[in-house]
Amino acid sequence: MKNYLLTGLLLLLFSACERHTTITGPVSTQPPTMDLMLTESQVRLANIQTREIGTQILQQAHVINGRLKEDATLAAVISSRAAGRLERLYHKEVGRNVRKGEPLYELYSEALLTYQQEFLWAREQAVTIGVDKPRYESIELAARKKLELYGLSNSQINQLVVLGKAQPRITFLAPSAGIIKSVEATEGQYVAEGSPLYAMENLTSLWVEADLYANEAEWVREGDKVLVQVDGQQQLECRVDFLSPEFKSNSQVWVMRATISNSSGQLKPGMPADVIVNQPAKQTLVLPVQAVIRSAAGTHVYVETEPHVFQPRTVVTGRENFSDVQILNGLAAGERVAVSGAYLIYSEFILKHGMNPMEHNHH
Repeated sequence: MKNYLLTGLLLLLFSACERHTTITGPVSTQPPTMDLMLTESQVRLANIQTREIGTQILQQAHVINGRLKEDATLAAVISSRAAGRLERLYHKEVGRNVRKGEPLYELYSEALLTYQQEFLWAREQAVTIGVDKPRYESIELAARKKLELYGLSNSQINQLVVLGKAQPRITFLAPSAGIIKSVEATEGQYVAEGSPLYAMENLTSLWVEADLYANEAEWVREGDKVLVQVDGQQQLECRVDFLSPEFKSNSQVWVMRATISNSSGQLKPGMPADVIVNQPAKQTLVLPVQAVIRSAAGTHVYVETEPHVFQPRTVVTGRENFSDVQILNGLAAGERVAVSGAYLIYSEFILKHGMNPMEHNHH
């Protein structure tokens, strides 16, 4: 029993001596280094790659909410070519697609009946006595031209020659393709020359409009190319046609308009559209987005100061696109930065030092 007590006292004394041992020589007042040294195998397994930072052109893309509108330059009003009674409307439904040359309406017009008779008379005179007197041919041509101006096609005039008599009812054809937006008259109605019958819209191309704030308007000029994406479809390139300053909701905005092709007819007015505008390019320090670590404590990168030795460095970022980010402060051209595997370095740093690198820089 005495031997056990003696052994315990000796152990306690040895431990106390260890705790009070004084280390001779100079004592460092510098904080321990926060650099992280990795082995060759760690670098290889983590696929850590570095790159020397330098200046390059950075172009930033901004997405602006827009909308599709009818191209007003393609809108048309079909009006009555002469005064008379509207005998028939071939299309009465709004939204109906009309092809060029398709019958639109049938009109009884005493004026057109008179012009037809004048043409037939002038042609008869040209055929019988026009050989000796060419002026009758010019009278015939003038009478034909009048019928053309009133909307009769060449085939209708030639048919009139074949029949040899005036037609009381004339069918008028669509001058261009389009979609009926509204029907402005009814069958049996007496109409004056120029009275609107149909309002037509053409959707083979549409307008894309977007409201730009003052700082955004500086990025766009008439004639610039922008990308437009509608309903998740493929991005389409179009040219800016028009910029107009307007005052909306107590704010000064610029209405940007571009024309987008719609030959397939899948796009409709009123659909929302994303307009992708590129901010002017600038020569600046640039890093890949994945090289920058962002956390609540701050933003930093890892600079390779020696082979396989990485130092956390606080940086200030600026412009950013899908792949690159601008570095405004914290790095100098020529420094080598980890551009791949940065998050693995970040995790290893926390595992080794027990804190976020940004917390160490703050302290």
